Amino acid sequence: MGSVIRKFRQQFSKSFLTSLIVILVCFVLLIVSGYRMPIHSASSDLMIAQQIDLGQSFRDLGVDGSIVIYDKNNARFYEHNPSRNITAFLPASTFKIFNALVSLETGVIPDDVAVLTWDGIKREIPAWNRDTNLRQAFKDSTVWFYQVLARKIGHQRMQQFIARVGYGNRQIGTEEKIDRFWLEGPLQITPKQEIEFLRQLEGNNLPFSERTLDLVKDIMIVERTPTYTLRGKTGWANNTQLNVGWFVGYLQQNNNVYFFATNLAMSSANDAPKRLEITRRSLKALGLL
Repeated sequence: MGSVIRKFRQQFSKSFLTSLIVILVCFVLLIVSGYRMPIHSASSDLMIAQQIDLGQSFRDLGVDGSIVIYDKNNARFYEHNPSRNITAFLPASTFKIFNALVSLETGVIPDDVAVLTWDGIKREIPAWNRDTNLRQAFKDSTVWFYQVLARKIGHQRMQQFIARVGYGNRQIGTEEKIDRFWLEGPLQITPKQEIEFLRQLEGNNLPFSERTLDLVKDIMIVERTPTYTLRGKTGWANNTQLNVGWFVGYLQQNNNVYFFATNLAMSSANDAPKRLEITRRSLKALGLL
């Protein structure tokens, strides 16, 4: 019996030694041939992102600002002017996304077609001077309509939803500010925080019902084609020394989602169309649209 065991051990040792030699030889051959193992790292992602110059559209259109785009499937950020993308600004009318969610969830407005009566006060934008509903007011960015909704929601409920979602700096000020805290402060949000909010919205990870989320997502549609759906909301905080223009949203294309937040230093109303134009050019630079 002992001789059998010794023979087995000898055979096993020879087999193991042979296998080890083969592995070492193969490894040496790979090194000699110049083979390199593929390595995926944050630095490689950064190199890829840096190869795409998202600043070109800003230079072409003569405007300062930033853009950040998040590729959902590849968990990768592309951006221009990173320091601005972590700087907080007034959300302005991009807050209408949040306002619409809370208004529907609390029932202060039942749906997207219920009409509120215009108060008769003439404002600078003709489209605002009429009766309107949630969907049309979102498209026209009708300030008075969403101010009415905010007053109906009330300070306490609005603050509770802001805190639960973790929106921006979570500050809405006193009760007297309930209809303008997103226009004058103290509420502020960074472009990257806008991206995080939109990611939660798209993934249904917000404290709202499926009906509310689906309805607001539908209201947000800017353009839909057979190959993609573009959702978004513009904003313009023009009551401060630094006029800030926004376009935030997300693009669904090729079984992927690309979230974006464009932020411009706007010198006049002539810069308003550049919010969308820069966003489109930047998405095209990524091979989209």
